[in-house]
Amino acid sequence: MPSFDEVLKEAGEFGRFQKRVFFLLCQTGITFSFLFASVVFLGQAPGSYWCRIPGAAELSERCGWTLEEERNFTVLPLRLGNGSSSGECERLDVVWDASVSCASPLARYSNHSVGNLPLTTCHDNWVYKQPHSSIISEYNLVCGNVWMLDVSQAILNLGFLAGAFTLGYAADRYGRILIYLLSCLGVGICGIIVAFAPNFTVFLIFRFLQGVFSKGTWMTCYVIVTEIVGSDQRIVGIVIQMFFTLGIMILPGIAYLVPTWQGIQLAISLPNFLFLLYYWVVPESPRWLLTRKKGEKALKIMHNIAKHNGKYLSPHYSEITISNEEVSNPSFLDLVRTPRMRRNTLILMYAWFTSALVYQGLVMRLGIVGGNLYLQFFISGAVELPAALLILVTIDRIGRRLPFGLSNIVAGIACFITAFLPEDIPWLKTTVATLGRLCITIAFEIVYLVNTELYPTTLRNFGVSLCSSLCDLGGIIAPFLLFRLADIWLELPLIIFTILAVVCGLLVFLLPETKGISLPETVEDVEKLSSHFGKCGKKWKHRDTNSYI
Repeated sequence: MPSFDEVLKEAGEFGRFQKRVFFLLCQTGITFSFLFASVVFLGQAPGSYWCRIPGAAELSERCGWTLEEERNFTVLPLRLGNGSSSGECERLDVVWDASVSCASPLARYSNHSVGNLPLTTCHDNWVYKQPHSSIISEYNLVCGNVWMLDVSQAILNLGFLAGAFTLGYAADRYGRILIYLLSCLGVGICGIIVAFAPNFTVFLIFRFLQGVFSKGTWMTCYVIVTEIVGSDQRIVGIVIQMFFTLGIMILPGIAYLVPTWQGIQLAISLPNFLFLLYYWVVPESPRWLLTRKKGEKALKIMHNIAKHNGKYLSPHYSEITISNEEVSNPSFLDLVRTPRMRRNTLILMYAWFTSALVYQGLVMRLGIVGGNLYLQFFISGAVELPAALLILVTIDRIGRRLPFGLSNIVAGIACFITAFLPEDIPWLKTTVATLGRLCITIAFEIVYLVNTELYPTTLRNFGVSLCSSLCDLGGIIAPFLLFRLADIWLELPLIIFTILAVVCGLLVFLLPETKGISLPETVEDVEKLSSHFGKCGKKWKHRDTNSYI
């Protein structure tokens, strides 16, 4: 019986059919990046705002004040009496009623000096010049509530983490394309609800669910693409990442053209409904069908692929074999039972965590450093494109470990230098920060490739899933670390990023080099790889583990 890979070679490993499906599914990377980085624009600082005195709205309407006049009566006495108060997080402890004079609303307090007017902390009733420009002004995420903006991004990453486990399992059980389509539908519906959420609690619930479904679209599109192309999937994975980068570059243009956060939220969510049309053009993964003992359907799809690729598939094929690649019910203990596997697993988990935390931290940092946010965000996205090209050029020439380790170390050094560069040289500060963004992007893209090459066939999917879950944990921590430490010193998060990235780079050099070797099939292969490769350059051949379905 022919193996699946043999049939795929005959039908065409990356022919016209796969290229069409590949291009269509890569669009998912664009919409996923929209949601991934959207907090930078959904949570923009609202500009001018102040705390309204009780009764001020009614008095303003009766007196015919403009918002600016109301603000002067509310905030000006605070600034005169207490130069450190801006009227944003505290207000005069007074109440304006119908007896208050329009010309001098503070006349009854004339026996107080300006500096002795009573003050109180503001808990609600803020006024914004641009009330619907961001979720901050929509849900009053200012002053004592500022930490809730951190939660909005952390809850999204928590959704990514939940989606990786729940929808990853569902895609293995119920099919790739079904879960992909349901996830696209879920992202669109949840995105609409988020845009019109009546309160912050509803906003968080459906932002979490949008994260769950969005991770489902991202994972399943990647799996479908890699399962219908030939065995060399490296370039495919990197190109998908390039579409993610393209989305990062498009996002600031959307935010610039759309003035409200609800409009931005709808613009990044509604395109997911278009992916439902893929039902008619993207087939189920034939590899998955074989694992579910649906060989006839898989063979039918393979004949269709061959037809579109202008190839001829032998009509005598009646069954296709596929490798038994999985261990039943693998556990974390399987990844740490032996010394080399344990070392690889712990280093890879830390590398995933660091790459995600530093990458997301640098993306979100653009929202708090000032300057032209839209231009800076576009440039920082554009600089990610060379990352993919650098990876393609280096990994087959000098290996994985050196660019992986150096990219982390250089990213850390760039963060450290950026923290201490003076503000009056903005071009240099931006250039060095951009270098850090480029390097951490390289590290982020290499870690997935290295992760797959350092686990045996029997544990590969489980190992990659478990280690990459630390990516979402890093994303959960990133907003708290960035925004809270930035309140102490704007550049303090960069110091933390430096430590994390440099340590990661040094640890990476403890991993084995995997350039030019076959993928390990057993734990013993991994142990040999770690112990001997590099001294004698040993390689092994794949053992035949095929069974037929």
